[in-house]
Amino acid sequence: MSGGTALVNRPVITAWSAVSPFGIGRAAFTEGIRERRPAAAPLDDERWQAAGDRACLVPDFDLRTVLGKKGVRSMDRVTGLAVTTVARLLDDAPRNRWVATGEDAALVLGTTTGSVQSQMDFTRDSLTGEKPYLVDPARFPNAVMNCAAGQSAIWHQLKGPNTTIAGGHAAGLYALNYARRLLTFGRARTVLCGAVEEFSHSRSWLERHAHQPDTEGPAQLPGEGCGLLLVEQRGPDARGDAEQPVLAEILAVEMGIALDGGVRPALAACLRRALDRAEVRPEEIWAVSTSEAPGPSGEQERAAVAEAAEGTDLVHLTQAALIGDTGAAAAAFQIAGVLVHAETTPEAAGRVALVTSVDRDGAVGCALLRLAGPR
Repeated sequence: MSGGTALVNRPVITAWSAVSPFGIGRAAFTEGIRERRPAAAPLDDERWQAAGDRACLVPDFDLRTVLGKKGVRSMDRVTGLAVTTVARLLDDAPRNRWVATGEDAALVLGTTTGSVQSQMDFTRDSLTGEKPYLVDPARFPNAVMNCAAGQSAIWHQLKGPNTTIAGGHAAGLYALNYARRLLTFGRARTVLCGAVEEFSHSRSWLERHAHQPDTEGPAQLPGEGCGLLLVEQRGPDARGDAEQPVLAEILAVEMGIALDGGVRPALAACLRRALDRAEVRPEEIWAVSTSEAPGPSGEQERAAVAEAAEGTDLVHLTQAALIGDTGAAAAAFQIAGVLVHAETTPEAAGRVALVTSVDRDGAVGCALLRLAGPR
């Protein structure tokens, strides 16, 4: 897509919500960020049998309590997190449900691999049951990567494009870029865009074995949750809504791949492309939210940002120490955190926020958002 096209058809973020270690809903996330409240808590060993004894879980998240008893018997945790977050965003304001459901409403959801717990449980059942082929068919959909997005659409009547994008820690930015393209090319009128990650026994042990303390330093506590944005084209929609709230304008999203650990050059190239396409000068950037990747990757991420914004006194927004390593949901939570800070910061109005992401498998990316500021 040309730079000119990107400038003409810039989409905007008009609403957001989150189910996070701070609690369920936008208000809980906002309160937790503003209070800088750590969400880590001891794990119930009998329930989780995890690799560690502490994690940042969504507090008191029980599917039957949150969603009711109907339709949740075979629903797994990652699907429940996504369905709940969509419900909260749609219920936050009457306009949200009006514009974000129906034939023209798309859902783009980032993930790492869906529910690794459901995948491993289903595989284990096929090997340990009386006969390998006697498994519970009701649980098979949970083992498919796009289960959470599909169930969210079914529950909430989202009848437009339904897409799941696997991208690890960068999944939220991949999803945002895909949402932008859906709007630009007229495939959807509104897009619910975000990412989800669950905490589970299987994920905790996979993370334990994948972590390399010699090069990555101490492991972050695992976290979980789902962050979701309502993304639209700027201006009154076709239904005559002239009161479109705008929280931020999406100026650019750029993705790349870091080969052989070369995070700094790969991310620096993304940042240069984003600034050029958005026609943004470094001094216009007000704040940055990095993925806070551990070890050398994080050092290179910070170096790439410093290089792109040389001479600019950036506000650094952090949250990993509060909600842990939220995996695929991290970038979506970073954007939500930026919007929370902008709501009460007058100097943010009209300024640009930078969000960067780095995944251990090499995915890197960035997004530039022009903030509306306090409302």
